Amino acid sequence: MLELAKFKAELGQFTGTEHYYYNPLYQEMNYTDGIKYLATTVGAYWLLDIIGTEFFPKQKSGEWDSFVAIKLTVEVRSMMLSVQDGNNNEYLHKNIPFTDFPEGEWALWLVDGVLLLPSEY
Repeated sequence: MLELAKFKAELGQFTGTEHYYYNPLYQEMNYTDGIKYLATTVGAYWLLDIIGTEFFPKQKSGEWDSFVAIKLTVEVRSMMLSVQDGNNNEYLHKNIPFTDFPEGEWALWLVDGVLLLPSEY
């Protein structure tokens, strides 16, 4: 079972990245070591697929800014995604009715086509 406090502390240890990764379905969006660790540890590659296929194209096309904050709120096995620009203006609000993602508040940033943890910026 995942110990939440330990997991959050581990994520906070990621500062910068040594490698960039991508999915063959959306090769132009890269993600960092911290995001890879997050997705692998909690089995959340599905979340990367949502970001890579729904959110990244809007950034790439210029519809959204080059900096996008993705806020995840998870409670009682459901997730609310809020996608915002750097000034807290919301682009999108998406409900995920069922998830096994750990409960709590989480933040990811999509900056110029690179998905990263805030500590990696």
